[in-house]
Order: sequence, then structure tokens, then C-alpha cells
Amino acid sequence: MKTERQQRFLSFSLRDKYVGVMTLEHVQEIFTIDLANICRVPQMPSCVVGVYNWRGEMLWLVDLDLMFGYSPLESQTDLYTKSMVMKLNYESKSLGLLVNEIRDIEHLDLEFIKSPDEHLFSPEMSNFVQGYFIDSNEEILISLDTKAIFQTPMWVGS
Repeated sequence: MKTERQQRFLSFSLRDKYVGVMTLEHVQEIFTIDLANICRVPQMPSCVVGVYNWRGEMLWLVDLDLMFGYSPLESQTDLYTKSMVMKLNYESKSLGLLVNEIRDIEHLDLEFIKSPDEHLFSPEMSNFVQGYFIDSNEEILISLDTKAIFQTPMWVGS
């Protein structure tokens, strides 16, 4: 049963064992790319994989796993495999997040969101966590803050 406090979230894999969720409000598109087609940009933070020409727009791509202090997505695949991209839009800016796998659309009740627990998340991740849900399978769904991702000091002003 859907309530007023329920919101739709896109769920995706983080490092095989974690599940991240982001509100659909900022998810503009989901697509796959070949990692070999990404144009590398020197002197950027290591989690910034490069830029990609998506429909005439130069889209910055960020490896979400690496940004959160885990091994890079590229180390788990070869350069010729396809990767999933979540294209986010926030305040007229776009950013592509590389993830292992897009899972599903979740209907989650905001009443049941738990406050972030510093012991559950890596220090790199904790700045981007709004909270977490526990689903019916006792799985932790980590709710990520789109605004915090867009406003991280790592690339603001770059």
C-alpha cells in the first residue's frame, strides 16, 4: 500500500555487497557505455573517470565505488565491457555515476529511514549518506544525498 510519505528510489549495487538508493527526482537517465570510450582528463580526482559525449553533451563520469573508498570499478572489469551509468541532474548540472548494476525501483516510506551510523559506512561515504532503510529481506539500502554528491569540494569549481 502506497502512503503519502513513500518516495520512489532507484536501487543499484555498491561493491557487490551493498545496495545504494537515490531518489528518482534527480535521476534523468540510465544507460550503458564502453569504458574504452571515456576521454580521460588529467589532474582530476581519481574517482573522476573522465568525460563522455552523451547526445552532444560532455558528461563528467564518476566511479561511485572509488569515490566511496573502495576499489575502482575498472579493476573489476576489463576496458571493453559495458558499464552502467546513472545520469543525474541537479540545479541544471549533470553528472554520470558509474555503478556495477542497476537493480530496481523501490517504493520506500520516509518514516522508516534511519539516521546514518558512522560505524556502518566508510569515512569517504559518510558525507554522502542521508540515512538508510532496512528492507523486508534485512538488507541495508543506503540512501545517498544527490546535493552532497554535486557539491562535494572534490570538484566544485573544476
